[in-house]
Amino acid sequence: MADALDELYEVKPEEFTALRTKLAAAAKQRGDTDTAKQISAARRPTTAAWVVNRLAIRDQEIRTRLGGFGEALKEAHTAMDGDRIRELSRQQRRFIDDVAREAFEEAELADPSAALRDDVVGTLQAAIADPDVATRLGRLTKAEQWSGFGEFGDTAMVFTSARKPPAAREKPAEPPKKSDDKSREREKARAALAAAERAKADADAALTELQSDLATARLRRDDARRRLKDAEDALAAAEDAYDKGKQASREAGAVVKAAKAQLR
Repeated sequence: MADALDELYEVKPEEFTALRTKLAAAAKQRGDTDTAKQISAARRPTTAAWVVNRLAIRDQEIRTRLGGFGEALKEAHTAMDGDRIRELSRQQRRFIDDVAREAFEEAELADPSAALRDDVVGTLQAAIADPDVATRLGRLTKAEQWSGFGEFGDTAMVFTSARKPPAAREKPAEPPKKSDDKSREREKARAALAAAERAKADADAALTELQSDLATARLRRDDARRRLKDAEDALAAAEDAYDKGKQASREAGAVVKAAKAQLR
């Protein structure tokens, strides 16, 4: 069963339907009705999902590699290690770029569009953040969206803001002599500058986290809009089908009534 589905999800999307029919028929012919049903129920993946599926099927270690990053990030968040979180985030971006490049090479797509690249990158990020997505690699039917760092996604800002203020780590200067007012003022200015520079570095790090949150929120909003549009279309189709069914029922009732009258 697994081999048949691997074969199915590895082929190009335009070849998916024909192969699905062939594999389901073969399973049914040998009497394996359960497998035939599961194959028939398999949904054709989008191009982005196929690119990631193909890599996952050919590289069995990809789930472990993605999951390892997810576990490391979770541990860093749990330990409230802001420096470790930022370092892992930088490593993650490089890692995702490398894996995406590998995926496009496996799919033999030398020049993917920006939209396709974004979908593949987003799916790989989602696999790091969400173990459920990681377990479904190889069987994805659509691109997944990155949702930050899963259940610990909102803690990065807490860690950043909760870091010990730089001024508290400064070694207190010895009280200056009364006759050295200018030197004392210069030391104060230097200390204030150092504190301001550290505060700016922390603010920049916080801004980076907020930018990620903003991008995630926009992705979720866009996804909600697409889901709403799909639901509205499905509702309109169902209402139209219902109206047609009512009309057909009335017409059939009229035929029955006329037939009964003719029998009398």
